[in-house]
Amino acid sequence: MATVHLRIGDLVWGKLGRYPPWPGKVVSPPKDLKKPRGKKCFFVKFFGTEDHAWIKVEQLKPYHPHKEEMLKSNKGKRFQQAVDAVEEFLKKGKGKEQGSHSSSDDKKSSDSKGRKAPAKPMKIIEEDDEDLFKGGSSDKELTDSDPEPSSVQRLVAGTVSGFKWESSPASSMEPISKRLKVVEEDTRSTSIQAADSTALNGSITPTDKRIGFLGLGLMGSGVVSNLLKMGHVVTVWNRTAEKCDLFIQEGARLGRTPAEVVSMCDITFSCVSDPKAARDLVLGPSGVLQGIRPGKCYVEMSTIDPETVAELSQVITSRGGRFLEAPVSGSQQLSNEGMLVILAAGDRSVYEDCSSCFQAMGKTSFFLGEAGHAARMMLILNMVQGSFMATIAEGLTLAQATGQSQQTFLDILCQGQMASAFLDQKCQNILQGNFKPDYYLKHIQKDLRLAISMGDSVNHPTPMAAAANEVYKRAKALDQSDNDMSAVYRAYIH
Repeated sequence: MATVHLRIGDLVWGKLGRYPPWPGKVVSPPKDLKKPRGKKCFFVKFFGTEDHAWIKVEQLKPYHPHKEEMLKSNKGKRFQQAVDAVEEFLKKGKGKEQGSHSSSDDKKSSDSKGRKAPAKPMKIIEEDDEDLFKGGSSDKELTDSDPEPSSVQRLVAGTVSGFKWESSPASSMEPISKRLKVVEEDTRSTSIQAADSTALNGSITPTDKRIGFLGLGLMGSGVVSNLLKMGHVVTVWNRTAEKCDLFIQEGARLGRTPAEVVSMCDITFSCVSDPKAARDLVLGPSGVLQGIRPGKCYVEMSTIDPETVAELSQVITSRGGRFLEAPVSGSQQLSNEGMLVILAAGDRSVYEDCSSCFQAMGKTSFFLGEAGHAARMMLILNMVQGSFMATIAEGLTLAQATGQSQQTFLDILCQGQMASAFLDQKCQNILQGNFKPDYYLKHIQKDLRLAISMGDSVNHPTPMAAAANEVYKRAKALDQSDNDMSAVYRAYIH
């Protein structure tokens, strides 16, 4: 078989999924991480993100020959920071090389026999060379520039999805070999913390249960893609059938109706837009309820109100089915990367049966108790996020109105206590006029409305959320419903 002219230590451009090429370095994988079966790939550490991933051979290019090409095609701030990190790495490498030459010259002059020690050859990695990826005794171990396992405490949600190195015992992150961590707390909640699933490419042992998935929107599409990547057997259905085609090509099976999917599968997930859509999916013609039989599991992932959750739980269990709600916190990007946060409540045994699925689609999942608790928690989280986004938009427009630089305002925010990937991404969207949906504005407004109603039901005031809700309603009136939530900015400038 032909060899690939890459070796451990080489700088490369690596492309992962739908994301642009990113600068990285071929490194030895952790000893606990096996090379994915049937895939010809290298383990790459990406610069500027602390992400790591198995990358297919055909998605790799040598760094230097393609540098100018990549610089022309990508102008993003994080991308430039990654390239700067490569250049800094190269500078350090030159300094070390010069030092090593000096040291070797001294050694040669002191060699009484005048013999030159033979250089250890660098092995060229063949496409099917398994030995170098089993860990432990590779030709070249990780260099000083590679992170120590205990030093990588987080995964930046950036352009690529990566592997989390095992952290120190004091950290909450789990080793790769221990795929599932269940933490019981005084709050009676439980969390499953999984190493990033997208980049592990097969290290998760998929459940042998047949999985169904209803709804292939912004969030559902990424979830299904990651379930398939991790080896789950998935049957899909979507109201617009054409959206199923891509997943059929990736190995999914097609269900003609929700009832058929449920009848064919052991666990069926759904992820739709709002309470009405969730109710229609279950109770409508050829709906979920018609396919429910004793023992069938139904997992509602939509962000809906607790009253609808209670109704769906009641009708599913009345037919002998098992019910779990599991709304997700995140965005389209995080869904694609397998980095969602899953909030679950309901049947605890269903939650445990879904463990490999939750590891595939998310970085962490929490079990919150009885059905309805996850819906309440999710609405509170989205209420805070929606209000925060409206406040940021208000600040940006006030800065402009008072003659201040919006970019400087953002730079100051990103250096302070409120700095976050969410803040940076949404503000950059606004400054660039890019409102391609990552989380629909109409959906965050729906979440605010439901959160306000939930507050009313317990006589709890929500004046901040109510004010933010009015701004989003104005943005919807300006035809921003199908844009990203950051388009709430336009409510202030029209």
